[in-house]
Amino acid sequence: MVEPETFTFLADLAKNNRKAWMDEHRDARDDAMRNFTGIAMTLHDYADRFDPFVAEAGIKPKQSYTKFFQEPRDRVGRDLYRADVDVFANAGHPSEDFGYYLHIEPGNCYAGAALFHPSKEALARLRQRLVDDAEGLKDLLTDPDFNETFPDGLITRKTLRAMPDGFDSSNSAAPYLKMVGLGCCRDVPDALLLDDEVIDLLIEIFRPATQLVRYFD
Repeated sequence: MVEPETFTFLADLAKNNRKAWMDEHRDARDDAMRNFTGIAMTLHDYADRFDPFVAEAGIKPKQSYTKFFQEPRDRVGRDLYRADVDVFANAGHPSEDFGYYLHIEPGNCYAGAALFHPSKEALARLRQRLVDDAEGLKDLLTDPDFNETFPDGLITRKTLRAMPDGFDSSNSAAPYLKMVGLGCCRDVPDALLLDDEVIDLLIEIFRPATQLVRYFD
């Protein structure tokens, strides 16, 4: 699934995060992007085994993974490029709707379901859903299959220090209301991702994650 050269490229990019280096390695970059496109197509092709809505949705493979270049407003740290990539399998848009993903980063690969980088409107919908259906959230977090697959529960890549305006800190969903996007994940060793048969493991991860996707539908 993930080609060894893709892992090599990402590791080298992490050490040489400069435009001049990237320009010198365009062929390796393009090969990695072709690999991500292929992975996106594979996830979609097998989606009927974990989410029929994704299987029935149209797919634009080249728009189904995060880009290397980081826009200034989205940049984390000083790096010009991301040295990790998320490949998506969504029935909607990755910044508007929850969906499934494979995070590819040498030594830190994982898979699950999430809306990690929501638009302003999507984030507002996410928070309102948490407030409107506290019981549904509780059912999700106490589900045995979900807990077994995702022992860390719901995670985020960015947390606010204070409650967002208009929300009560006494709300049972308060810890999640502070999250700017959220999801669940399960680690996947790099070595397993080198084998095409890893799709069976990814399907096992995605199946219980469907509960999270359906909760926010």
